[in-house]
Amino acid sequence: MHPNALIDHAGALIARVLTFSHPADATVAKYFRDNRTLGPRERATVSETAYKVVRFKARFEYLARSGPGARERKLAILGFHGPREFIASSLTKPEAAWLAQCDAAQDGDFLDLHKHNLPQWLVDPLKAQVGEGFMALADALNTPATLDIRVNALKAKRETVQKALLNKSMPSVVTPYSPWGLRLEGNPSLAKFPGFEAGDFEVQDEGSQLLAALVGAKRGEMVADFCAGAGGKTLAMGADMRSTGRLYAFDTSAHRLDALKPRLARSGLSNVQTAAISNERDERVKRLSFKMDRVLVDAPCSGTGTMRRNPDLKWRLKPQEMDELVQLQKDILDSASNMVKPGGRLVYATCSLLQAENEGVADAFTAAHDNFEVVPVSSVLSQVLSRGDGDGADAAQVMDLAHSLCSGDYLRLWPHVHATDGFFAAIWTRKS
Repeated sequence: MHPNALIDHAGALIARVLTFSHPADATVAKYFRDNRTLGPRERATVSETAYKVVRFKARFEYLARSGPGARERKLAILGFHGPREFIASSLTKPEAAWLAQCDAAQDGDFLDLHKHNLPQWLVDPLKAQVGEGFMALADALNTPATLDIRVNALKAKRETVQKALLNKSMPSVVTPYSPWGLRLEGNPSLAKFPGFEAGDFEVQDEGSQLLAALVGAKRGEMVADFCAGAGGKTLAMGADMRSTGRLYAFDTSAHRLDALKPRLARSGLSNVQTAAISNERDERVKRLSFKMDRVLVDAPCSGTGTMRRNPDLKWRLKPQEMDELVQLQKDILDSASNMVKPGGRLVYATCSLLQAENEGVADAFTAAHDNFEVVPVSSVLSQVLSRGDGDGADAAQVMDLAHSLCSGDYLRLWPHVHATDGFFAAIWTRKS
């Protein structure tokens, strides 16, 4: 396709995405349904251009104030996914001169907003947490995420999957923390790969793999994934249980649970029971009071830790929504805790970077529930990390690594430090 046509398509998609009336991935999917003549390469170019514009929206919109032509066309040119030489022949002389000036701009020519490309209501709490590391965090959030997979230990070994991928020209490296993870180069399509269709692995960020492992689900236990969604952590816990015992996957969205069904079929698990519930106080939840060995509350959250994958989140989120969200998290955690039997484990997790959704909720729960005792995440995480392939690390080195993933008693994963999405987790044991 001629580069000018690609710019036009990218501009049209950008115009739709920047309304933020729907999540960007849904808007992109609908655009391609409306424009079925676009081939795989064209779709990749157009979509990646749109996502780059969303990531650097503040800077690009500032640059687009100058220069000739329509705003969306200028944004598409600035964010075009591909070499500048490819689109050079499609630019007018004024456009080419303007683009050269834009590309020559230095960081000193921009305000802070144009450098970090984050709304101010997110900037303030993140700066308070990471201090001098803020710009490194902002840069990481504006960098597309890696493609991580979790090898299904029920069906395959990590080294076997890695060799099979390499045979299909998909090189990978083992993840530094998860004993089941592989990180692929680029963003290859895995949907038709035989190992994927056979259930040998699932796409899952390394941090998400660690969250599931913190539950510590074992053979024959009763375990609940309280906000299961499409079930990535459910599948990981089921593999830990070797498809024994009973694993409940609860969610208020039957649609999200439907997405789990084909994944379950591939996984080889037979111990998972899905249940769409009306809310955290559903009768089916109450009937399981004091019966669960392990409960994971992967709570609904702002998702700010996933902005590498969902850059539109930072522009769609509203600060006034946070108080309501935090209260919902507290209510869900409180209700889910009633399922934990004495001696059982409760894990609260989010994919948020914000302290209010993380330490704030965890500390409030601890203060209100003297029958639950905080378990330092590092003590559990060291057991997870020791299950890796083994590189001669002794117990002290493993514990040091575990501590490097934690802040105090809690797990804290940061994109700019750990190369994962942003995650938080807290663990408690029920005393009575």
